[in-house]
Amino acid sequence: MQEKKHDPLKVFLVDIVPPTFPADLIEHRMQELESLVTTYKGVVVVKKIQKRMTPDYRLYIGKGKLEEIQNEMKAIGANLLVIGNILKPAQIYNISEILRKDKIQVWDRIDLILKIFERHAASTEARLQIELAAIKHMGPRIFGMGMELSRQWGRWGGGSGAARGLGETNTERMRRHLKDKEIAIKKKLEQYQQTRELHRHARARHGLPTVGIVGYTNAGKSRLMHALTSKDILVENKLFATLGTAVGKMYIPPEDETQPVGTEILVNDTIGFIRDLPPELIDAFSSTLEDSIHSDLLLHVVDASDEYIDEKIAVVDEILEKIGAKQSKLYVFNKIDLISEEKQASLREKFADLAPLFISAQEWRGLDELKKTVESTIS
Repeated sequence: MQEKKHDPLKVFLVDIVPPTFPADLIEHRMQELESLVTTYKGVVVVKKIQKRMTPDYRLYIGKGKLEEIQNEMKAIGANLLVIGNILKPAQIYNISEILRKDKIQVWDRIDLILKIFERHAASTEARLQIELAAIKHMGPRIFGMGMELSRQWGRWGGGSGAARGLGETNTERMRRHLKDKEIAIKKKLEQYQQTRELHRHARARHGLPTVGIVGYTNAGKSRLMHALTSKDILVENKLFATLGTAVGKMYIPPEDETQPVGTEILVNDTIGFIRDLPPELIDAFSSTLEDSIHSDLLLHVVDASDEYIDEKIAVVDEILEKIGAKQSKLYVFNKIDLISEEKQASLREKFADLAPLFISAQEWRGLDELKKTVESTIS
């Protein structure tokens, strides 16, 4: 799908946190939100924090604060309000109605992530998964946000029941249309799921063990995948550079000449995780996470240079538990080229219970030890 040209996005960021929220975590949340906007090629012009114990029922951010934001956005020419929380559909609708006359769009955090997913999707399956997530999160709003991905609706089995629409209101027709579309997309995704299952059975028959690479977005998973398998995949320093599943083969040479051949292991890389992903978004990408769920071993890649390493490890482990990935995993602390030896020693002591392996996928450091540990773990 060729992307339409739009005016540059001048983004006003707002994050709502409880009054007792730690200042360093507030800054971290805002930095991550700004990184998401940058990934989508938007420009952040204003960042604002609102502290309140409970969100406003109707507008989430409160009427007075919204008026203040509206006036400031008009003054600076900002055209997109991004709220760094997950809003109810009615709340987004109510805010949008107020800002519509000033031609200001409103997205919440999940809207922004979905738009990034849409931009990065390279396969039909990924695009279908995004559309399914959009239907669940946005409902009728997807049409106003330019996210009607399968424009030829007939391709997915819709459009044949026009007669059913007689006597229905526009809202009822829209709901039925979206429900029909959701069913059709799920059927299409089931075909991809069955194909992937056949591939897994074929690999099992050949006796090839599998390793899944998982981790927080931008931890360096794809770079590690390339370093281990030499597979030519997209390696970018931005959030959600990988959406689908890439599969490569890692070869581990024999330790001595008495062994005729080395070991071949299949490695798959998939979408990165991020905090506060709603269940519908995880569910929508469950098929591309299947290879990780069914792999013999997981490599949990961690950015060793990240200031919020504890939180991000916890986020990934929590999502892995939600999707049922309960097999053994190795914690791989990547990007040691960005930290000192003293910092590395401190991390090794702090996370001793995880038995982390320290590597630099960028500089190919620590990969031999990683390969040997993988081989001994799955043998």
